[in-house]
Amino acid sequence: LAFLNKGLKIIFEDERTDAEAVTFHYRGGIVEYVTWLNRNKETLHSKPIYMEAARDNVEVEVALQYTTAYSETVSSFVNNINTHEGGTHLSGFRTALTRCLNDYLKKSNLSKKDKENYSITGDDAREGLTAIVSVRVPNPQFEGQTKMKLGNSDVQGIVNSLVYEQLQKYFEENPTTANRIVQKTIEAVRAREAARKAKEMARRKSPLDSLGQAAKLADCSERDPAVCELFIVEGDSAGGSAKQGRDRRFQAVLPLRGKVLNIEKARVDKMLKNNEIRSLITALGTGFGSEDFDISKLRYHRIIIMTDADVDGAHIRTLLLTFFFRQMPELIRRGHLYIAQPPLYQIRKGKDSRYVNTEAEFEEFIYEKVLETHRVYASSTPDKPIPAKNLLRAVRQAQDRQKKIDRLRRIYGVSPEALDQCLKLPREQYLHPENIPDVVLAGIFGGDAQFIDTSVSQPELSDGNGGNGNGTKATRRIRDKNEVDLAFFKSHEFSSLLSAPDAQSLAGSPPFRLVPVKAKDQDGESSASEEELQDLLVLHARILELGRKGMTIQRYKGLGEMNPEQLQETTMNPQTRVLLQVTAEDEMLADDLFTRLMGEKVEPRKEFIEQHAPEVQNLDI
Repeated sequence: LAFLNKGLKIIFEDERTDAEAVTFHYRGGIVEYVTWLNRNKETLHSKPIYMEAARDNVEVEVALQYTTAYSETVSSFVNNINTHEGGTHLSGFRTALTRCLNDYLKKSNLSKKDKENYSITGDDAREGLTAIVSVRVPNPQFEGQTKMKLGNSDVQGIVNSLVYEQLQKYFEENPTTANRIVQKTIEAVRAREAARKAKEMARRKSPLDSLGQAAKLADCSERDPAVCELFIVEGDSAGGSAKQGRDRRFQAVLPLRGKVLNIEKARVDKMLKNNEIRSLITALGTGFGSEDFDISKLRYHRIIIMTDADVDGAHIRTLLLTFFFRQMPELIRRGHLYIAQPPLYQIRKGKDSRYVNTEAEFEEFIYEKVLETHRVYASSTPDKPIPAKNLLRAVRQAQDRQKKIDRLRRIYGVSPEALDQCLKLPREQYLHPENIPDVVLAGIFGGDAQFIDTSVSQPELSDGNGGNGNGTKATRRIRDKNEVDLAFFKSHEFSSLLSAPDAQSLAGSPPFRLVPVKAKDQDGESSASEEELQDLLVLHARILELGRKGMTIQRYKGLGEMNPEQLQETTMNPQTRVLLQVTAEDEMLADDLFTRLMGEKVEPRKEFIEQHAPEVQNLDI
């Protein structure tokens, strides 16, 4: 709202605390919106092109900027409502943009032959485009109750003519920028022509080549797309197991060899030269891109990515998600894309065998087995064993608390002793940490402690106001040992640590006694001995140690490690499998993530890794 209504100031303030208010105020409006969207991209021109006009009570506001990327990021709004599916206002904008670029191309210095060969299409005109189209309409008519698409036919003509007039004027006044944009679209035309030729070559391939491509896909016999499933698997080994373990009636398997191309860094012509991408497009049958994609031709309504549980598998999964988000986003919007969840472990103890998908399930199984033969007592309730469910929940709470403590130590460099002392301070001190007595600070942190403040207001958006609209940006610097960072007390991590549930309310007070169910030796004496453990985490480690005795644990990292029967039972059978559905609730945020993590620029990726590195719990490399 603050972006769409320049001059509007929105202030979020939590009156329950003394936390700083967060202000959203963008004097540049949608121009700053486009600038923010392109903050991690390389732009063709330094400032966005801005257009504003009104006709017949319809107000039109457009900001656009071209980047060196290959995908478009265009959002449209009607009366501040995000029209995710576009509508007549977006159609008018697209038509005007394409027409204006073609007209400018005809006036350019290109040869007559080149001008005849280069006819810019809508897809060409929008390659690398970031744009915001905002209109205000007195009586908007939306298609459907969700207001996803504008239906006013008169708005299309108004937007078309206004955008065409103003963009044409801008091109005449700024020929350098116009030439760069047209050159970008010409490169897109050349890539499209190369892609068209690649498609034709694919159609003209010999029968033997076609058979080779078809052999990769093990299709199903069912022809109703609504019940058909396609498993995209990693490598021939997993592909062989999946082909044997599938239900041939409705499950198809497409094995991919090696890494899929990162299409965030590739044009369409290069994408179509990649055998794996081409096989995937052929198998799905929908085509790709905003103009060629046809959802009605989709051959499988469940597309399931099934990769290994290791770093390579995660990378291939990410590359596939990049492809689907950029070239077939409608599959995600309609809920057709899934990620398979193969089991992490197979556990055997005695005659009992079980597959588990997570570390948490693994620990639950161990607790179940150990507490069949042991009882746990707290010092506060020495005669009453702790129920198994309460014990495991208490351990989870203790683990969560320890993770938060470790994270605080990593980020702020606070010693364990100082953190323990901080947690004992009266709660009201946390709201005004600058008022903590010096003697307390000296006792906690040592020496003549003094406060510094590196606290951050979120979100970190450019507001064209010197940063004053959104608070200060995070700054990291080496602190003297006697400096106490106010951000430590204001941080979400410290706040969540204070509000974390008390594990003792579930399990009781330490120390804990782990007592085996008594067994008699040959002389009739008790052969079992109890153990005393000082806290929940030590108790947890001991229970895991006991549970692993006599247990056979198989850790699956590759799908090829499973035989077809195991893969069918755990990962492919609709009655027993677990699938994760891929969704994109905020496509703009998803677009930014793919740009930062999969794009050409290294610096945004480095910043993302540095920012989120402290949150990593299990790094599997």
